[in-house]
Amino acid sequence: MPRKVILDVDTGTDDAVAIMFAALHPEIDLLGVTTVRGNVDLAHTTDNTLRVLDHIDRGDIPVFPGLAGPIARDDLPGERNFGTDTADDPHGTTLPLPPASTAPQDTGAVEFLVESLRATTEPITLVPVGPLSNIATALNVNPALVDAVDEIVIMGGGDAVCNVTAAAEFNMWADPEAAQVALGAGFAHRTLVPLDATHRALVTRQTCTDLRALQTPAGTAAADVVERRIDAYRAVITGSDAAPVHDVVCTAHLVAPDLLTTRPRYVAVETTGTRTTGRTVVDNRPNSTRPANAHMAVDADANRLTDLLHRTFTRS
Repeated sequence: MPRKVILDVDTGTDDAVAIMFAALHPEIDLLGVTTVRGNVDLAHTTDNTLRVLDHIDRGDIPVFPGLAGPIARDDLPGERNFGTDTADDPHGTTLPLPPASTAPQDTGAVEFLVESLRATTEPITLVPVGPLSNIATALNVNPALVDAVDEIVIMGGGDAVCNVTAAAEFNMWADPEAAQVALGAGFAHRTLVPLDATHRALVTRQTCTDLRALQTPAGTAAADVVERRIDAYRAVITGSDAAPVHDVVCTAHLVAPDLLTTRPRYVAVETTGTRTTGRTVVDNRPNSTRPANAHMAVDADANRLTDLLHRTFTRS
């Protein structure tokens, strides 16, 4: 039976690949996609999400707009340029896909999350791959919602690898209080996929060529957006004709748990530091007495991810 999934996104290029994977893989039943401000503003994350689903003929999957900013701050905790192609923002504001013919739902993301988790008779998997604002707000409305979730797979954080600041990964930095709520909630199983793991599963330009050769909408779109990431990341990953596609590692994990190597760790998110806001503080001490609150990915299999992308995008 397909796994029931709600995907929470801030759709730029890596979210786009994750959405297509979740929408097309036969072992995933994508119940809905919720959007949040992150890579770009909420209007663009929602529009980009609709464009992606329409492009692969999955406009039947509903899209629910969510929070337009962090849960406890007036704005993001720093400045970010949303409109340029750089390694931190390789997508610009609008994805290179035709405008969608479908529209977002009138129901908001938080209401959809609360009602879906409250009403379900089967476990649902949550996969937030943007800032955790929607997830934290839903949990603040009803903390018991965690009982309906078999696993939450969070793309975010970094131990040795960071991006938006010297101390933090973007999703955690963009709403650190929300991240701390999600990590502190009573989910039965939390999988945290940080930059340390996603940077181990780089997607190459040759993979893009192979995906484009499939001549499917998803294969072509994935090739186009990943090539944009590769061009943007060349200045960061010197000499590598490849780039991380962070969010699809999370959706691929749903059908191939062997993709990731994880370790039980206690992880907290810094919310008060002047230079370390959003830092994921990972307790790696062998003699630590803190109980682990996450299965933290420390490695990912690039070849396995490439094979999963090829197999899944053949179907569209």
